[in-house]
Amino acid sequence: MKSEHTDKIAKLAYDNYVSPVEQNQILFNHAVLCQVYFPYRDPGDEVKDWVRQQGKAYFAIRSTEIFNPKTEAFDHRLGLPFGPKARLILTYINTLALQQKSATIEVEGSITSFVKSLGLSHNGHQISAIKNQLARLAASTISIAFAQSENRSYQVDSKIIKGFDLWFPKEPNQRVMWDSNIILSDDYFNSLMNHAVPLDKRHLGALANNAMALDVYTWLAQRLHRIEVSRPEFVHWQGLKDQFGEGYSRIDKFKHVFRHTLKLVLSQYTTAKIEEDLNKGFYLYNSQPPVPPKLISIPKAGEIIKSITK
Repeated sequence: MKSEHTDKIAKLAYDNYVSPVEQNQILFNHAVLCQVYFPYRDPGDEVKDWVRQQGKAYFAIRSTEIFNPKTEAFDHRLGLPFGPKARLILTYINTLALQQKSATIEVEGSITSFVKSLGLSHNGHQISAIKNQLARLAASTISIAFAQSENRSYQVDSKIIKGFDLWFPKEPNQRVMWDSNIILSDDYFNSLMNHAVPLDKRHLGALANNAMALDVYTWLAQRLHRIEVSRPEFVHWQGLKDQFGEGYSRIDKFKHVFRHTLKLVLSQYTTAKIEEDLNKGFYLYNSQPPVPPKLISIPKAGEIIKSITK
């Protein structure tokens, strides 16, 4: 049951950034998922675990077996969420949860309106692909760990979505609707309320077909404004490759793709200040976030990880 305290925190998380005029222009991501990411491409049904590291933070997502009504057994796997659609649908779910101040999200109307609002094609193939990613999210568990020292760590295991109709009807002439609630896990929802990062929907729409671009954008959105004005931070190419270089064995190829991707991101996030030291890495400078807070600032990454893993 939702408490007064829960309602107040969720209202702050949303209203600190969103005015009535802007409410259709802002989406939210979880701060941890601005630093560690889903696969860019489908890793295949045989891959059940996906593990990423960013600094002392570790993230794992695992596919779980789901109940198959045809066989009456838990014998089916949907695979891991991947690509830009998984990222976009999660920001939409996050935003609905904050708007409605509840882990149980009432989804009215169709998914088509969300797809159209991002400027994407809303044909049947696109809608089916997005619903598939939603189902994969619902059928996966996540683990977030923080290595405090060589002999000590904190870890939390949870689901993002704990309730959803995973078996969609296959009637080609039926309008694509979400006819049931989406229920977020309490752990995820409570953490989201305290650690939501606002993102400009117009920027996400422009980058919507590029998973790496979405990841670089969200990374900069949660990081740049936390850098001290007098102390820019430096990130080496190897660190960038470790974070964003999924599928690139050669660093020269990764550099070429990353530079191109960064240009796309900066064409949207125009207040971001980032400068390359040729072939060494990039300097990150304090920058205004793409959606400036009206009242408060977003917590630092270390505080985020510790609060999640308590």
